This record gives sequence, C-alpha cells and structure tokens, in this order.
Amino acid sequence: MVPEQLGTPFLRRPWTLALLGGVVALVLAVPTLPGAWSTPAVWSVLALFATFLLTESVQLQLEFRRQTFAIAPSELAVVVSLVEIGGVWTTVARVAAVAIVLARQQLPLPKAAFNLALTVAEVCTAVLVLSWLPPLDLADPISWLALALAMLCASCVGVLLTCAAISLTGGLPGRDMLLSALPALAVAPLSVMVGVIALLLTWQTPWAWALIVPLVLAVVAIFRQSTHAVRERRTVQRVYDFARRVELVTPDEAGTREIVNAVRELLNADRVALWLPPYLDEGPQLVVDAADGELGWYDGPGDPDDLLRRRALAPGSAGPVLSSAARADGAELAALVRRGAREVLGAPVTTAAGEPGYLEVCDRRSGVVTFDPGDRGALDSMLTHVNAAIRQQQLLSQIRHDGDHDRLTGLPNRQRLAVEIDALLVAEPATARAGLVLATLDGYTNVTDTLGHAASDELLLVTAGLLREHAPPQAVVARMEGGQFAVLLPGLSLPATERAARRLREAASTRARVAGLDLEVSLTIGVAAAPVHGTDSGTLIQRADVALLAAHSSGGVATYHPVLDQQSLRRLQLGTELETAMAEEQITVVFQPIVDARTADIVSVETLVRWAHPRYGDIPPDDFISLAEQIGRIGPLTDHVLDRALDRCRRWLDQDIAISVAVNLSARCLSEPDLVARVRGALRHHGVPGELLTLELTEGSVVDDTVRNSNVLGELHALGLRLSMDDFGTGYSSLSQLRQLPIDELKIDKSFVLGMSTSQNESFIARSIVELAHNLGLRVVAEGVEDEVTRDLLAQMGCDKLQGFLVSRPLPEDRLEGWLLARTGVRSAAPGARHRRLFVRT
Repeated sequence: MVPEQLGTPFLRRPWTLALLGGVVALVLAVPTLPGAWSTPAVWSVLALFATFLLTESVQLQLEFRRQTFAIAPSELAVVVSLVEIGGVWTTVARVAAVAIVLARQQLPLPKAAFNLALTVAEVCTAVLVLSWLPPLDLADPISWLALALAMLCASCVGVLLTCAAISLTGGLPGRDMLLSALPALAVAPLSVMVGVIALLLTWQTPWAWALIVPLVLAVVAIFRQSTHAVRERRTVQRVYDFARRVELVTPDEAGTREIVNAVRELLNADRVALWLPPYLDEGPQLVVDAADGELGWYDGPGDPDDLLRRRALAPGSAGPVLSSAARADGAELAALVRRGAREVLGAPVTTAAGEPGYLEVCDRRSGVVTFDPGDRGALDSMLTHVNAAIRQQQLLSQIRHDGDHDRLTGLPNRQRLAVEIDALLVAEPATARAGLVLATLDGYTNVTDTLGHAASDELLLVTAGLLREHAPPQAVVARMEGGQFAVLLPGLSLPATERAARRLREAASTRARVAGLDLEVSLTIGVAAAPVHGTDSGTLIQRADVALLAAHSSGGVATYHPVLDQQSLRRLQLGTELETAMAEEQITVVFQPIVDARTADIVSVETLVRWAHPRYGDIPPDDFISLAEQIGRIGPLTDHVLDRALDRCRRWLDQDIAISVAVNLSARCLSEPDLVARVRGALRHHGVPGELLTLELTEGSVVDDTVRNSNVLGELHALGLRLSMDDFGTGYSSLSQLRQLPIDELKIDKSFVLGMSTSQNESFIARSIVELAHNLGLRVVAEGVEDEVTRDLLAQMGCDKLQGFLVSRPLPEDRLEGWLLARTGVRSAAPGARHRRLFVRT
C-alpha cells in the first residue's frame, strides 16, 4: 500500500519486492519442479484444489506495520498433495487456490504477486528437501520425518521471505514479529502427522475418506474458531496495554498527541485524528497522528457538517460507527474521498465540559486486514480510557487555569499578569516597551456593604466587559483583587499609555443596571510604563499602584513619579497613625458659626476636623479623610468628630444656650450598617436632643441609588436631627429628586456665592436655588459669604442662613469662646423655646 513515489528507495517499492519474490521462486522452481512431474487423476487434482481453497480461506492474520503474516491450515493439504499428485500439480493447485483467495481479498497487485511467489517458493522448498532424501514410503517412519522436515523448511522459507519483505519496507521486524511466526512453524509437523494418518487409512480402505473429510472440516472449523479466540485475546491485550499507556500521559498537548498515537498503533491504523471542542480560553483542538509522519490538519474531523462526524456524534449512535467504501452510498463515499481513506471508524469523546469531542480512525495499515466488529469493540473499550484521560487533562488544565485566572470574570489574575509582563520585557530587554494601567472601581465597597456580594459581583462583570470592549486588541486585561483591574498595553510608550488610560476611563464612565438599580460606573486610574518606571513586573505593578493612590486626589488619573514614593510612604505612615492621633488629641475639631440671615442669631456651628501632625505639620482634611475611607477607618473618625461636636453642644446647653452643631458625614459612612445605632448612642450619651444635630451629606452620596433605595436617611431623620445637602449645585442631582428624600436644608456651594457680587449669572443661579428650595419646603444655607454686598443680596433673595469669613473663620474651641464673648450677645428664650439664643452684635 506504500505509493511509488520518486523519493521512495528502489528496494522499498512494492513491485521491487514482488520481483525479488518472483526471482526467489524461480530459482527454487527451475531445478526442482521438472523432476517432480507426475500424471495424477483429474479428480484428485480437483479434490486437492478444493481442499487448498478451503484451508487457504481460513487464516489467522498477524499484522506488523503495513504487512500481514497469515497462518492457514493448508500444510495438511500440502502433505497429502505432495504424496498423491506430486510437486508440480501441488504447486499448480495451491497457487490457483491462493490466487482466488487473494482476488477475493482485493489485495493490490504487487502484494498479490509477492504472495503467489511466496506460495511457489514454499512448495518448491518442500519438494527440494524431499528430493534430497530417500523416496517416500508411508509405511516407513523415516518418510514421516522426511515430510516433517520438508514442511518445516517450507515454513521457514515462508517466514524468512516475509520478514525480509517487512525489513525492506518498514525496518527490522523485531522480536514480536518473530514470536508471532512461531505458530506457523508449529503447524508443519502437526500437519504431517494428520496427513500421514489420513493417507494410511485411505490406503487401507477408501471408505476412510468418510471419516477423514468430516475430520478435516472439523479441524478447519476449530482453526477458524481459534482465530477468533486469538483475535479476542489480542484485542483484550491491546486494550490493557492501551490503558497502561494512557495512564502515564502528561496533562498537555503532548499528552493528547500520545493518546492519539496509542490509538493508531494499537489498531495499526494509517491515521487517527482527535478533535476537541473549545475549552476555557483555548480554541478547538485537532490532533492528528499519521503512520507516514505527516501530522497536519486534514478535512473532515474539524468540520461540524461532515457526514461521518455527524453520524458518530448523533445522540442515538451506539459505540463507534464504521464507514467503508465497499458499502458506502454517494454522500458517504464523498466523505471518505475527502479524507483519502477506504474505511473510517468514528466515535464520540466525552470532555470535562460535557461537550462532545470526536475521534476518527482511518484505514488499517495492512492492505489485507480491515476493521471488523472486534476492532469496533476494542475502540469502544479504548474510549473509556480516552475519555478518562481527556477529562483528567482538562480538569488539570482547569486547575492550572484557575490558578492564574480570576474565577468570577475569567480574566488573568495578579500572578498571571506578572508572568505576562516579565515574558514581554525579557523577550527584548533592550527595546521592549509596555504600559500598565491599574484601575480601581469607585464605590465598589459601598455596593458590597449595601447590596451584598452578588450585586458587587455583577458590577465587576460589567466593568470587566467594558474594559475588554474598549482596551486595544493586543492588551491583556486582568483582575487584581477586590474592585481593582489592570490593563497591560504591549509596545506603548508612556505618553501613549496615558492617552489610552484616559480613553479607558471615559469609555468605562457610564451607568449600569445592577441588582435592579442604576449605578454609576467610574474608575480611578494609575499609570506606569516600562522601561521608564521599571523593567520587571514587581516594580512596574508597585509603581502603578503608587500612581493609583495619587489618582484618588488628582482628578481620577495619575502617572507614577518618584516624588509619589515619598507621598505613598507618608500616606502609609498616616494610615498607621490615625488611631493614635485621635487618642493623643492630634486630630481636633474647629467650629465655624452659621447665622440667621434676618436676625443674625447664631443658629449653628459647623464642626470641621483638623490634624496637626508632629512631623508633617498641618495635614489637609481631604488627604486624611480620603485615607480613612480607603483603609476603612472613616467610621471611627466620624465618631470622634461627632463626639467632640455633641460635647460642645452639651456644654452650651448646660449654660442654657441653644446652638446646634453640624457634622459632615462621608458617603461611605452611609453604607455602614450600624451608622444609625451609633448616632443614636452618641445623642443619648451626651444628652443632646436630635433637633440640635445636623448631619451634612454630600450631594453625590444623597442621590446615589444605593442610598436612595435604602432606609438609612429615613432612620436618621426619625431621630429628630436635621439632614443637610452640602455643596449643592456641584453634583448631578436635581431638585425634583429631593422631593423623595428626607432632606431639611440645602447648602449652596461657595463657588456660586463667591462670585455673586461680580457676576450676575451667579446671582441668578443662587436666586433660583433659593426659590426652588423654598417651594419644596427646604431651608437654604449659603456658605462662602465674605463681603457685605453678598450678604445683602442673599438676604434680599430670602436665603435663610449665612456662613463664611464675613461672619467668622473656623475657630478652635478656645478661640471660639473668646469670639463669642467679644462678638455676640444673649437673646432671651423665645416664646415656647426652652433655651436662650446668641446673636452677632453689629
């Protein structure tokens, strides 16, 4: 079956082997057959021809690569034929019978010619050996030995010629092939024994044939049955060997190829293909193993519309499906032609994900043997081990995948990102460039605390999808931990990385439907680039992280700079010292009075937090408040400020003076489940009525969907305190949204108030806020009042309260007491009120 090609050595070509076999047969026949001429009866020649035809049709076929070694019980007929009709007619009868059997097997002409030459060589060898020995006399036991020796020599010649042909075409046959030839050598003396007994009996009485013919038929039937038993034992052994072999395969592509190779070798197939569906982040896989070493893709197994594949994967198919050109219709024959195969065994493969794979076995290498039900059973048994091996490989792949990927989003994790960065930078250390973007999902912790992990997971999936969609095609998007993501941008310089980071932030700034609510998706981004900021993954990630910390206070996007290392160190130290600073009174409060616009009564003081650090000096409140939010200490800091404010209010009450205190409340505090209980406990601890406490909330926190859909504002308002919306006008809320919230007052942001004396537009905005707020039943506080013109304009507009440097700067407690003594008077309690009021003297 090896095609004659220009590159095939001459001695390995099929016709060359046939010619060599013919030469050997001719060398043995020319000196032997002329001396073995006889004139037997025609009926005896025909009878022995029929016997040869019967015995040659029953063969035990042993495959070795592309060759098949056949063992048949024809030696019995040869023994009888040599005695009864002589060497010439024995050769003619046996050659004719073999030719018919070979024609029925549709063997290629070169192999058929070689097998016919082999038949002639075997008979001629036996005749030649007998010619060297005394004439046959079946009554003499010496003749029995002569026949046994002749048949043994004939079998040896047949085995040697077959092994020589195998050696020329496929290499030395080895020990296994030689061992498989031993049964042929053992059959020769047994055949002599049976043949001699049959001849002796028939010479005694012709009626002995009545016993001998059924006996011969029984021997043939037993031999045929034994061939089936041998095949079954060989099938069991092959499956056992296959199972032991696939147990040792490695869990990678080389292991998959080893499985395919094992199937091909154990079925002695010309080609085997295994197609596996996509798994995890890998595409479909087709592994081909061919006897000729060509391992490329070929048509059929990878085509979902292929007829043979569809038949094998059909839900009702039971075991492997055999398709043969001898029994194929037009469509099936076309599918075989596209593969270049005569017959194909196809079977489904079970994968770990439950999607079916496909295994295809094409053609026996031997041109004599074809796939039979035993091979289908063997393949069916092998599939159990194939399925187990494939599932084990894929499960190990799953474990490896989970080890370097985030289970929720499927993105690479921090460890995998580090590997990708190092691989990129090590590949071309002199010229490699890469940008790294670290992005934190704003409000992630609030969503988790308020709506639970299911909602925050949903938000993470939305964010991962946005980053995948808008990142460049070559980018590697990874999830680090919590609400933090990373985007590796191969080949980008630092300026290009900065531009890409801003585009990503803009693209990801949207509103998403999460847990039935419309939530704002926004990112804070830190940027670093190689080789400017580092040449290894650890350094690059660390510096992008430093930039990310700086981005929280610099507009949402920041690039690493060496000065940020000191700032990061400072922030780290401040974070560790926050608790100590509160305990040691480094963190204190100042108070800024708020007056009634009509009466100049001091109605409230806003409590503002300050930190006088012994080494760093005065730290801006925005710096350590945002730090407290990030490290989860904003709750204790808020409690600290609230305690100081209520303590001051209690002491005024003890002086029979009613001045309410206002405390700023962080957006993150609103998501803390025990906030209401802590505020209630503080009011009870200091004995301050709720109406003397105002909590100032940022506009963004009040209109956030998670806050609006929770009960926290209502529960706080139920304590009797007032809720004020701070810095109104700078966020995204509308006054119509306020109707649904328990807000008592608005504070006009000072950016509008500071320009009122010089800008008519600012005055219009302030007037509109005052009028609309009053229409909603809300009081209005204007902060940032620094001159009398602005004060008068606000009073004319009907603004309720004023706050700013015109009244007083924020003052520490001791200076506040001095200011009150110098600038205020005491007003008697109004009718129905229990406490006196202070007013600013003019």
